[in-house]
Amino acid sequence: MVREVVTDALLALAVLTVAASALGVAIMRTPYARLHYVTPAAVVAPVLVALAVFVTEGLNVYTGGAVIALVFVIASAPFLSHATIRAMRVREHGDWRGPRSPESPESPESPGRQEKRDCRPETRGAPR
Repeated sequence: MVREVVTDALLALAVLTVAASALGVAIMRTPYARLHYVTPAAVVAPVLVALAVFVTEGLNVYTGGAVIALVFVIASAPFLSHATIRAMRVREHGDWRGPRSPESPESPESPGRQEKRDCRPETRGAPR
């Protein structure tokens, strides 16, 4: 009886976390602000679900699978957020590194910049 109540409470908290995150995503105006509200749904809710599985099942194979899935989700969340932010920045500005100064070696206006050559055998000597 106590296990069911604790499990239901954990799952209810997970659902409320996802609902609050969805509301935050719907209310925010910019995609950058929206991404902040995705984090609780991506990190906190899976932890609550894994705890509910642990309370219901105890320590067994199902719990091990839930822990492995939880570790994967939590480990990949920051990388997915970073990649999403970078993709949004590239879409808005064209380059994620920001504006370059004319003195930087990568800049086309740089006086000391050398032209890169294509060294593939099929393009040697071919006009550009």
